[in-house]
Amino acid sequence: MSVAAQIGHLGSRAFLRSLRQPGALFFSLGFPLVFLAVVASGLDRASDLPGFPDDSFLDFMMVVPFVHGSLFTAINSAVELGRDIETGFLNRLALTPARGIALMLGNLAGAVALALVQFSIYFAGAAVAGAEFEAGLLGVPVLFALAAMIAVAFGAVGMAIALRTGSSDGVQGMFPLFFVTLFLSSMNMPRDLVEADWFRWVATVNPVSYLIEGLRSLAISGWDPQALALGFGFAVTVIAASVTVATLAFRDRLTRT
Repeated sequence: MSVAAQIGHLGSRAFLRSLRQPGALFFSLGFPLVFLAVVASGLDRASDLPGFPDDSFLDFMMVVPFVHGSLFTAINSAVELGRDIETGFLNRLALTPARGIALMLGNLAGAVALALVQFSIYFAGAAVAGAEFEAGLLGVPVLFALAAMIAVAFGAVGMAIALRTGSSDGVQGMFPLFFVTLFLSSMNMPRDLVEADWFRWVATVNPVSYLIEGLRSLAISGWDPQALALGFGFAVTVIAASVTVATLAFRDRLTRT
C-alpha cells in the first residue's frame, strides 16, 4: 500500500473519530461564528477610523473564523494523537507495515478534511450575514487552500507537542498560548492603526499576523500578491519547522519504546 493510501486510511479514522465527538465538533464550528457575530457588530464603528482598509468591519473580520476553526480542529487532532500515545495505540501502529510519515500525517489529514467542511460553513455564514468577498469566485479556492495550510501549520505544531510530551494534557496545556498568539496579532485591527507601540511590535513579529493578513487580503483587497506570498510563505515555514521537530520526536519516542 502506498504512503498516500496509508495516510488516507488513517485520515479517515481520524475524521470519523472527530464526528463521534459532537461536543468538540460543535465548539470548533460554533465558536468562530459566534465570535464573528459579536465582534463584527460590537466593533463596527471601527471601520470609520481614518485609514481603515474597508468600510465594513464584517468584511474585515470574515476570515477570522477560518483561523479559529483551523486552530480548534488542529488542537483536537493533536489531543487525539496524545491520547493514542497514552493508550499505546501509536506503538501498536508502529508494528504494522505503515510508514512513519503516514503515522504522523494520517491524524493531521483527518483534521484538515474536517476543517475544509467547516470552512464551507464559515464562508456561507459570512455571506448570509452580508459580507463581501472582493476576490470573487476565483479567490475562493485560494482562500480555502491558504486556510487549509494554516490548519496544517497549527496541526503540525500540535503534533510536535504531542510527540514531545506524549500526553493529551500536554497539548491542552498549550492551548492558552495558541490563543494568545491570535489576540497578539492583527486579528482585530490593522497593525498600522494600533496605537500601543509594544502591541504593534508584537503583532509585527508574530507570524500569525501574516497568516491572517493573507486570508484577509482576498476578502477586502481582492488580490494582494505581497500579502498572499507572506501568508503562504509563513505557513510553509511553520509546517516545515514543526514537521522536522515532530519527526525527530517521533523517532526518539519509538526508540525509547
